[in-house]
Order: sequence, then structure tokens, then C-alpha cells
Amino acid sequence: MSTKTPATTEHIAIEPVDFVTERSKYLIFSAIAASLLLLAFVFNSPRELWEGSLVILSSPAKLVTDYFELANVGAALLNASLMMFKTLAIIRVNRVKFTGPVMAAIFTVAGFSLFGKNFYNSIPIILGVYAYAKVTKAPFSRYVLPALFGTALGPIVSEITFNLDLPLTLGFILGTLAGVLIGFLLPPLAKHFAHFHQGFSLYNIGFTAGIIGTFFISMLRSFGIKIDTVEIVSSGHNQVFSLILYGLFLVMFLIGLAYNRWNLNGYRRLLQQSGRSMPDFSALFPFGLILINMALLGILSTSYVLLVGGELNGPIIGGIFTVVGFGAAGKHIKNVAPIFLGVFVVGLFNASEIHSTSALLAALFGTTLAPISGYYGSLAGFIAGAFHMAMVLNISYLHAGMNLYNNGFSGGFIAALLAPIFDMFATIRNDRKMPPLKKPPADTVNKVLPPKIDISLD
Repeated sequence: MSTKTPATTEHIAIEPVDFVTERSKYLIFSAIAASLLLLAFVFNSPRELWEGSLVILSSPAKLVTDYFELANVGAALLNASLMMFKTLAIIRVNRVKFTGPVMAAIFTVAGFSLFGKNFYNSIPIILGVYAYAKVTKAPFSRYVLPALFGTALGPIVSEITFNLDLPLTLGFILGTLAGVLIGFLLPPLAKHFAHFHQGFSLYNIGFTAGIIGTFFISMLRSFGIKIDTVEIVSSGHNQVFSLILYGLFLVMFLIGLAYNRWNLNGYRRLLQQSGRSMPDFSALFPFGLILINMALLGILSTSYVLLVGGELNGPIIGGIFTVVGFGAAGKHIKNVAPIFLGVFVVGLFNASEIHSTSALLAALFGTTLAPISGYYGSLAGFIAGAFHMAMVLNISYLHAGMNLYNNGFSGGFIAALLAPIFDMFATIRNDRKMPPLKKPPADTVNKVLPPKIDISLD
């Protein structure tokens, strides 16, 4: 086996000044949230939206709970819209700039609000992170990202509140306290665990959340509480949502193209980025180019799902949104394609059918390992995708679906395992390329060597 020499194009900037204002970015993301809101009323009546929203808010919400199936399509879109607006409000109130990771968080929250996150189970975790910021006397703006991504553990809040046969008031109190505690622990743990996978998994909070979720579930199981994973998924939405998704990504592409002066200048350099350690593309490339990249990732991801015969349900659309979001913070079509291919090939021989929701989630969220592909090469990315497909389907038992970022949990382990191995092969390959040291002529050896010294003790 051989891998290419690790990429050295980690931080290549092409335009240090971006003329797109923060207000313009806010309006663009607000327009997407508003579009989801309008679509909610297209799919269902106000009464159905209200009833569906109550079902969503009171559900355990663990993996995999498709809100399309649990409630209705409109209620799921309404939930995603409200969560996206809430995220934008937090960003604006705390005067956080629209960096690449922040844009990734916006789309990730919106996507997971179709299958796991909701207004109730996310707030305690955000409050916990806020409490941590106050205790450490740091501005909350510094911890907005852990607060937003940390809502991956929202199902723990919902599970304790609604699914442990507790009186509602007691369940609410315990669930809220658990969420606050989780939020308080997330920032220091996330910082620590980032070293574990060396930045080769983009979903660092997913790995951290997996550890925390495993701890919480182990505690509950030790008291004899049985918690199992679920799989509630819908089907039959491909025609309408393929039009919606392709339409959204086309609009994003055109807006990006307009901002980039109707050309793709700089995109080749963006494709040279490895993606390691969730780089901020907004500091390296203009906003228009980032929108183009996000749109192309959305088109690629949606096309993959449809080509293998998958269903565009809540979890899958959530996965597509997450891939799109990280198009501003580490992913591009060049470093995600090998991951898709690796998952696909292993999926052909896996117990799960390649078009199943679980296999498609492994492909979409497996792109957390895109930095391996970008740093070590396409072959390494293919291998990472293959290993991820094998592992991710067997790891959710540890946290019983309480960590919505299950693929981030798996990806952290895969990255920690493979990165040192790929480093070893890269080192061996580089050593072979080095010219051998020349042996000095025989007649000069004695001139170089020092005189022999007797060091015997006799």
C-alpha cells in the first residue's frame, strides 16, 4: 500500500478582502429559513402543523427518528425553520461573524432538526454552555460553536423527560438538569478530544458527544433502565424533495457565481485544501466561492442518494444539509468523493442494503473523514470510507442513539486509527525517495577516523 505525501496546501488565501457584508450573509441564511417555513404551510395545514409540532417536542427523538414519519412533513420543516431562526438569533445577539464553522453549524442544526433536535431538547444544552462561559469569565461568543453543535445530545434531555415513566414535572426537571450539565461539560472536553483524532474528523463535537452519551447511557443501564435504538423512517418523498433540493442548490450556486463575478476563479485552489481541523474557508476564500462549493456538495450528495435508489426522508435531507454546511469548513467535492466511493463499495457486501437509510447516513456523514482524503490522497479516503461503513453501523449501541452525531463518534475512532498508519506509509515512501548517502573513498577513511584509543581497564 502507498499513500501520497501529505498535502501542504493547508492555508492558501486568494482574496483577503470579501465585499459581501455580514448583513448580506444574514439575509441569505434567513431567506433559507423563511423558505422552510413557507414550505411547511404548503405541505400541511396550520392545525396539522400544531399537532405535529407537539408530537415532535414530546418525543424521545433518539436515532433514528424521522420527523417526517413521526409527525408530518410540514411540522418537520417548521421545526427546522424555527431552529434555524433561533441559531441565527444567537449568532446576531452575540455578534458572532459568519465564519466557515458558523455556517456549518447553521446548516447542521437545520438538518438535524428534521430528525432529533427540537426547541425543547436543545435549549438546556445551550444554557449549559452559557453557564460554562460565565463560570470561566469568557464571552459566550467564544463558545457559540460548542453550544450549537452540542445540541447533538438533545435526545438525552427528551429521553429523561418523556421516556423513563417519570412524572412529567420531575422528568422535565431532571431532563433540563441533564442538558445543562452536558452543555457545561462540552467545551473543555471537545477541546481535549480534538487531539485524539488530530483534526482528521471534522465532527469533533460528534466524537465528544459520543463519549458523553455513552457515559450517560451506561449510568442509566446500571440502574436497570433499558434503552434501545429505534429506526422510524419515511419514504415516498423523492419527487418533490429532489425538486426542492436541486432548486435550493441551484439558487445558491447562482448567488455564489454572481458574488464571484460570474466565474469560478479560485475554485481549483479551494480543492487543494485538505480540510484538516475544520478550516475557516471564509478567511481563505470569498463568500461567493464558498456558496458555489456548498451548492456543488449539495448537488453531489443529493445525486448520490438518488443514484443508489435511496429515499429523501428527514434524516437523509439532514445529512445532505450537513454536508452542504461543511462546504464552508473543510469539505469539497474532491475530498468527499473518495469517502462516498469507499462506503459504497463496502456497502455492496454489507448486511445493510446500500440504499437503506442507515447506509446512506454512513455515506453522507462519513464525509467527516474528508480531511483524510484531502491530506493523504484519494486512496486513503477510500479506505477511510470503507472502514467507517463497517464501524458506524455497530457503534450506536454504546450511546443508544442519544448522540445524533453517531458518525462523528465513529469517525473520531477511524481517524485516530488510520492517521498514524498513513503517516507511517508516507514516511516510508519519502525515505525511499531520498538518495542514498555516498560512502567516502577507501583512502580517506583513515584520515577521517580518530586515532584508536585503548580504554581497557587493565
